[in-house]
Amino acid sequence: MSLVALLIVAFGGAFLTYFVGKISPKLRNCLAVVVSLLLVVITALLYGKSPNVTFYPGFLGIPLILRLNMLSWFFAITIVGIGLLSVIYSLQYVKKEERLDYYYFTMLFINASMLGTVICGDLISFFIFWEMMSWSTYLLISYKGGRAIAAGFKYIIMSIIGSLAMLVAIISLYTRFDTLEITALASQMQTAPIDYTLFILILFSIAFVIINAFWPVHTWLPDAHAEAVSPFSSVLSAVLVRKGMYGLYLFMYVILGLNILNKLSAGIISFNTVFCWIGAITIVFAALTALLKNDSKRILAWSTVGQGGYMILGVAFATTLGMAGGTFHILNHCIYIALLFFVAGAIEHQTGGIRDLNSLGGLIKRMPVTFVGGLVGICGLIGLPLTNGFVSKWLIYKTLILAGHPFLAFAAFLGTWGTILYGYKFIHNIFLGQLPEKYKDVKEVPFTMQLPIILLTILVILFGILPGIPLKVVDAIGTSLGFESLNVSIWWGIASESGTLNTINIFSAVLIAAIFVWILFRLGAKSVSVAQDDSYAAGAYTPVDKYHYTAEFYNPLYRMIKPFLRDVIDEFYYWIASLVRSLANSVRHIYNGDVGYYVMYIILFLTLLIFVQVRWKIW
Repeated sequence: MSLVALLIVAFGGAFLTYFVGKISPKLRNCLAVVVSLLLVVITALLYGKSPNVTFYPGFLGIPLILRLNMLSWFFAITIVGIGLLSVIYSLQYVKKEERLDYYYFTMLFINASMLGTVICGDLISFFIFWEMMSWSTYLLISYKGGRAIAAGFKYIIMSIIGSLAMLVAIISLYTRFDTLEITALASQMQTAPIDYTLFILILFSIAFVIINAFWPVHTWLPDAHAEAVSPFSSVLSAVLVRKGMYGLYLFMYVILGLNILNKLSAGIISFNTVFCWIGAITIVFAALTALLKNDSKRILAWSTVGQGGYMILGVAFATTLGMAGGTFHILNHCIYIALLFFVAGAIEHQTGGIRDLNSLGGLIKRMPVTFVGGLVGICGLIGLPLTNGFVSKWLIYKTLILAGHPFLAFAAFLGTWGTILYGYKFIHNIFLGQLPEKYKDVKEVPFTMQLPIILLTILVILFGILPGIPLKVVDAIGTSLGFESLNVSIWWGIASESGTLNTINIFSAVLIAAIFVWILFRLGAKSVSVAQDDSYAAGAYTPVDKYHYTAEFYNPLYRMIKPFLRDVIDEFYYWIASLVRSLANSVRHIYNGDVGYYVMYIILFLTLLIFVQVRWKIW
């Protein structure tokens, strides 16, 4: 299979799905699934191959190139994989929504655009696909209308800022080197002055940091993720945001390389160090802010912000273990955050749009499959042993400790503590405690919504027990970027000079302990079922229809940390927006449509010209 065929299927399938929808909604849905599945198959068949083709000989005199390597394949398979599951999940989730032809077209078009960004071999193609991705994302964020339009507008403003910075960098590179082919640029940049290299890297980093939603340009993400429909929230959080990580890999390690990157420093301050501290601040700020939220999707949105901090902590250290941890965490985050957004969407779908955690409870009795998916997803997010998140976080923590950065390591641990607290709240407030009377008839979601939850749940556990499967690909990416190879085994995990992570041993120990505990419970007295409102807390009766006595459990903590967690960055952006609005209103008063005013403006302008001419002659 060729890369050109992959793009034809991706973009052609999007347009064909739209037009088929005008004929038959059922055929449209089937076609959307078939196109998404075909993309997964084609991408999987391209594993291990390195095609490089010119798919258009001259765009403004510049050839447009497609190429594939292990890094781009890694991102491509996550894009098409999550895209397929999101389309399957959408079949029932958006069934009653309007403009479904538009919805499926935009969803498939975004996936095609993201695919284009990772398989292009020149910066013109990269920029074109990037813009296609950005604008179609804006359209789908705004799909529901209302607050979603404001969230989409906030996103596109930030995206335009990043795109302009990227465009300036691309024009500068072409002016200097007369090429935009990535392979040629990688060779040319080796001889470029360090100050020019730093200038270009900063411009590209602005675009990639914005899409990654790192602090202090994170403010668009919580609104966009919360207001988008849940199937697209999964795509947005799992893969689209991480296009920024692909961009950083592309420029930092493919175009520049380790040798140049290590030279970008002044004393104790280096480009990598700045990125590490941005990551640390992002982790802590996002984790503590998530604690203050009671909206299920906003909690997950802030989690997406924070988890990006772990990725950049690993990648920016530019060590073998750090690169492996950061890269593996990208994949792990794709899996468990998509899973959790599917879970939140399932709850929202079955309860009539409820996302307030304090209005839910006891749904484990009605939605057991969703509960298991949510529990496993939260365990992966926290990084508990035998989940995929544990392995990648272990690699990142080990990198920080071995590199002698205790404050960065403490920030990473603090982020994990915060994740435990809001993760517990997410699971407890939705599924545990009493089942409110109004939800007594709630049922499990349809099978097409269960299937993505089940598959992702399996992957969280599989990659936690056998991390060597994805780490083989991660190791291949690292060696292609100039890092040393890792000692990875599919069966026993990963080894380094400072120790071995043997996940099979951990699994065996946990399994034996679980069997022992199960035997003890079986030998004990049998439990007796009681009415759900027959419960007491510290001797106090729990009122009927109050899901659990621990509602608002974190209020004391909220009172302590809330004054210190004002998002002053977001407030600053809104202040700038208000100034721009005031200026625009002032300009609008000038152009008021009254011809008399325009005549007066012309007279004043002519008077000014006469005055300037007279003064000029006197001088």
